[in-house]
Parts: sequence; C-alpha cells; structure tokens
Amino acid sequence: MRDCVIIKWGGSLITDKEIMCTADLDIINSLANVTKQCLDENLDIVIVHGAGSFGHLRAKHWRLNEGLIDSNNFYPQDDCKNQKQAVNIVRNEMLTLNGVVSKALQDIGLNVSIQPPHKWAKNTGSDFDGDIQSTFSNYQDSICITFGDVVNCDGEKEFGILSGDDLVVRLCKEIPNVKRLIFAVGGVDGILKRPPSDDHPSDLIEEWSPGMNFEGSHNSEIDVTGGIGLKAARGSEVADLGIEVLIVNGSYPDRVFSACIGENVIGTKIIA
Repeated sequence: MRDCVIIKWGGSLITDKEIMCTADLDIINSLANVTKQCLDENLDIVIVHGAGSFGHLRAKHWRLNEGLIDSNNFYPQDDCKNQKQAVNIVRNEMLTLNGVVSKALQDIGLNVSIQPPHKWAKNTGSDFDGDIQSTFSNYQDSICITFGDVVNCDGEKEFGILSGDDLVVRLCKEIPNVKRLIFAVGGVDGILKRPPSDDHPSDLIEEWSPGMNFEGSHNSEIDVTGGIGLKAARGSEVADLGIEVLIVNGSYPDRVFSACIGENVIGTKIIA
C-alpha cells in the first residue's frame, strides 16, 4: 500500500482574504503541480482546502460558527437577509472555490473526487459525525478533495462551521497508511514566536509541542475557525498518532513538495 499524505491548503494562501470571492490562481496552479509531483513519487494525496474570502467574510458577518441566533442581532446585506440564506450562500461560495481548485488539478490531467462536507458530515469539531472511510474510499484512484464548510448540527444550533483543520484530524485517523499531514499556509514560514508583522527569521519555531508559547496571529475580522492556534492543536493530535506533521509556507511550492516527500524543509514540525 502506498503512503498517503494529507495536504491542507490554507484559505489565506489560495485566496485574497480582503476581497470577497477572489482566488489566487497562481498559487492554486502551483499547488496543483506539487500534487502531480507527489503522485509521480508514488504517494496518494488527499486535499483539504480552506475558505478564505469565499466563506469567512460572510460567515463572520452572520456569525455562522455560533449557530442559529435571533435575527435582531444582524444588519441584512443587500444579497442576504438572514442566517439561513447565508448558510446556503456560503455553501455555494465554497463549491465555487472548490471548482477552481478542482479545475486546476484536472487541467494537468489529474482525476478528482469532490466531497462537500455539508453532504456527508454533521456537527462540528474533530469529533463530528461522518463516515470517513466510506466517503473517501476511492482516495487511491483519484485526488479526493474536501474543504471547510457549513454543516447541519443537532439541536437548537441547527448549523455550524466544520473547519478544515478539524477535518484533517479525522482523515489522518481513519484513512489507512497516512504518513504525513502538511499545512500549507500563507504569509508565514510556520509557527512564529511573535506575530508576522513583528517577526525576525530567528522567530520561526522549528519544532513545536503543546505547552510552548507563541503569539499566534490571524485576521480576527475575517477568520472564524481559529487560525494558527487551531492548526497547532490539531496537528499535535495527529502527531500523537505517529504521523509526521509540518506547517510550511505554501507560497514556496518547492517547500510543500519537500515536506510531502519527507525532506528537511523550512517550517515548523509539530510533535505530540
């Protein structure tokens, strides 16, 4: 059985998070080429991508991560009057971004299999309800792609955001022969001791374990899923399974490829 690598394409990496629904085609195409290189190295690849400007901006406005809230708490948008409309719009935005990702892979001759979480998963957090092994049973025959999404939830909450960082935990636990989990992030080389705006090259934490402090930074005006801190925590859960976990700067495709094949690379290794 071939080794499998789970790659998380960060939303801030593959989109312009300041402009609604704007994909970074150059980055997406470069990551698609890395995926092809990995297949040439006899690896199976599963891709999980974030939302960036295709989900976070509207999800933040409508507080979708909190579930159903009284409508008096919101100002309507021109194209969206309530939370339930926002749920459907965000789901469609994610499908649009996924279409861009999928096309980049298909354009270089790769077969893809798309698994939108709102069709197969329920509830949020890494203990969400969903049949991973059945949903991703064809991961050896095509590039399986899934993504952070708005999913249905039990009880009064009704819906919530299932983060890609939670999805990768379950994929690593339940897909056979996962060797590595790679977080390809935007704008930073890994986990830093200080926020990116204040950092120096020596601030890169080359190996991180729970209990180590860092001043995590993410755009709280946009990001509703936890930023670098959640990646570190979920990465440690995966590392506890004996799986290699790395956070690397996805703007450098050679680093992503090197991480996928197990070479030494600039980035942060997560340990349990």
